[in-house]
Amino acid sequence: MDRNNYLTAVKSSLEQNIFYHSLALESCMGGIYDYLKNNNLLRTDELSKEEWMIAGLIHDIDYVGEFKEFHPNKTKQALAKFDLQISDEVDKVVKAHAPSLTRINTESQAQWSIFCADSLTGLIVAVAFVYPSRKLSDVKTSSVLKRFIKEPRFAAGTRRDEVKMCELETGLNIPLEKFIEICLTSMQSIAPEIGL
Repeated sequence: MDRNNYLTAVKSSLEQNIFYHSLALESCMGGIYDYLKNNNLLRTDELSKEEWMIAGLIHDIDYVGEFKEFHPNKTKQALAKFDLQISDEVDKVVKAHAPSLTRINTESQAQWSIFCADSLTGLIVAVAFVYPSRKLSDVKTSSVLKRFIKEPRFAAGTRRDEVKMCELETGLNIPLEKFIEICLTSMQSIAPEIGL
């Protein structure tokens, strides 16, 4: 899987803000994978880190044009326009970010990761926008956590109930604050690529 080919497809398909969101989720998926692996929490039957990150990168590629109303069920068709393919397993990870639309049961750690991190990226970006610098480098985990818990109207589109499911023992079993820290740090590592 050559990331550059998928990156080109996503960049040429999506509006800039959704493209940036896709890059952010890709980085979060990589960060969560590393956290689980480094702490011996990664299940042995999980997909590779590369597959986790590709799923994050392409998860919204069908959120456009003729495919939009069927999102995220047309990922393979959207990729086929660029002569790109993904496995059924990666497609299931992509579909797991919107189980209400895909009827996919969230089971694997990759599926839980994309489900829990998807809307968190928007909250993290919104916190950065509050700072005069508008830079992710100035954002602290505690600031994101405070806005998450104490200000439900802030970045109201954030599906807080879904993000908080990162704590489920049957899913990722990662405390909310740690999960936010992982995603924030991951996004900070690519800040210039997402205009922050």
